[in-house]
Amino acid sequence: MRRHQRGVTFLGWIIILFPVALVVYAGIRLSTVYLEYMKITRTLEQVSEELKGDQADAGAIRTAIERRFDIEDVNVIGARDPDKLKISKVASGYKVEAVYQATVPYISNVSLQVNFDKVVQIE
Repeated sequence: MRRHQRGVTFLGWIIILFPVALVVYAGIRLSTVYLEYMKITRTLEQVSEELKGDQADAGAIRTAIERRFDIEDVNVIGARDPDKLKISKVASGYKVEAVYQATVPYISNVSLQVNFDKVVQIE
């Protein structure tokens, strides 16, 4: 009677681990982009807490964001960049939107692009 082989062969392990390695590598490449997004999110929330009430105007909001971006070393967007950081007046105060895209090189000529959109109300 013939014995059946048990387990996975070396070729089987390669076939299983290759897609897992690609996903792990993508996660490593995207980690810096998401850490930068977390800095931007934290900055906008801190400015929202700092400027509650009648103290808020567009200039004060932009200055507070610029100070915090300098401290946090945020380079993806600037406080004076109207395409990526929008401050608009709404009925209950101000709305601050950080809308931008981040592109990270992946493998050879393949890149990963991530779209971010964070909105904070300052009342």
